Amino acid sequence: MPVTPRPIVLSHINNPRAPRHQRETTRFIARWLASIRGLEYGGDFDPRLHAGHRCYLVPAQTLKGPEEARALNVHGPDDLFGGYVERDFMASKIIAHPLVSPRAIHPEGWSEAFATRVHECALPGFSVFSRDDAEVAVRQLLPHGTVRVKAARASGGREQWQISAMDELHAWFGEPNGDAMLEGGVVFEQDLAECQTFSVGQLSIDGRLLSYFGTQHVTPDHAGELAYGGSDLVVVQGDYDALLTLDLADPVRLAIAQARCFDAAADALLPGFFASRRNYDTVQGLDLQGQMRAGILEQSWRIGGATSAEVAALQAFIDNPRLRAVRASSFERFEDKPLPANATVIFRGKDAEVGFLLKYAMVEPYDGPK
Repeated sequence: MPVTPRPIVLSHINNPRAPRHQRETTRFIARWLASIRGLEYGGDFDPRLHAGHRCYLVPAQTLKGPEEARALNVHGPDDLFGGYVERDFMASKIIAHPLVSPRAIHPEGWSEAFATRVHECALPGFSVFSRDDAEVAVRQLLPHGTVRVKAARASGGREQWQISAMDELHAWFGEPNGDAMLEGGVVFEQDLAECQTFSVGQLSIDGRLLSYFGTQHVTPDHAGELAYGGSDLVVVQGDYDALLTLDLADPVRLAIAQARCFDAAADALLPGFFASRRNYDTVQGLDLQGQMRAGILEQSWRIGGATSAEVAALQAFIDNPRLRAVRASSFERFEDKPLPANATVIFRGKDAEVGFLLKYAMVEPYDGPK
């Protein structure tokens, strides 16, 4: 019987102009996963060297479209750490909301059925692709309070605004890149106060499934502004039902339920979709009337800020299969400092975009809520 060659692990930097820290983080995660699986790390994917070869890809972004997947020799979730969608917009936050009307402008391949399916696990809002539709969306949402505006391409809390009156929307129309943002899709959704954000997700690799919930924290950047500072996760071996056997507060259980709703809709209604890394950010807060609202903010089927914590947890479970749960954390700091012996450094150096940055991960056994 012929022996199937073992895959080589490769990083894939979809955007070569991405900041250095993002490129180096992708490569580090790929090397780490190769080490965990006992495989060779072969550097960045090179079509001259790797086309047609059996590979395990670690891309920096969600793969989009059958041509890209074929070129990278990715056919299913066992071939990559991340995810695949058939069309660009399916990887962005705009899929969580409906159009303002059946006649609204939308991209080819748009599925209103998806937005309908996730209605109960998303905040009130709309996805729009034109000025006229933006007007309709904001007029419907403003009576219920401030409206949050988010570009489809935005990440890490960037390219977001708040609108509390129609003239603020009209002023935004006058911005030089406003129409370009609308062409790519913009979310208009109900803004909340006193918010708490959770991350819920899963990763599947070599037949091993991990599930987790967690929270994000912030840290001052070099300008003194608050920036993403890392994620604290509680991770179990198994599916979401295994996660729910832990002693969890009601808000955490709600976040998990909403993530499961969104995840099931993606599997059922996004043609061709698959993913081995799934992460969902969900928010809970108060609306204008003081009522609690909750919903999925966005999905991530690619490497993210929590990924180093996820992989640290994977390593811990492989090293000690008897562990039931672990607490895994990722950190991003804009200053250098001594680290504990059990810290894994992901990136330490100067980045042209953000200045000096230190990324590291740590893991410890979980013995219940702190």
